[in-house]
Amino acid sequence: MKSINPDTQSATSYANAQNNQVRAGGTTFAYRELGPRGGIPLILLNHWGAVLDNFDPRIVDGLARKHRVIAIDYRGIGSSDGIAPVTVD
Repeated sequence: MKSINPDTQSATSYANAQNNQVRAGGTTFAYRELGPRGGIPLILLNHWGAVLDNFDPRIVDGLARKHRVIAIDYRGIGSSDGIAPVTVD
């Protein structure tokens, strides 16, 4: 069950945050977001091959107290569509 903070209208804990999807460049990417709306968001980039559940909820929750936080699955990783590239290029 998703827990919502009425002040931010987002999940109150990363562990309980809903997975969302956005389509960009023909690929559907999975992401989670939480924290207050507005301002410049913090975009969390994980190590190669890691999925959304690899982020430490304690760290993300701490960041989300004051910042909007968006974590993503890379192309072809986790719940994102496509094929993961074999090089960083």
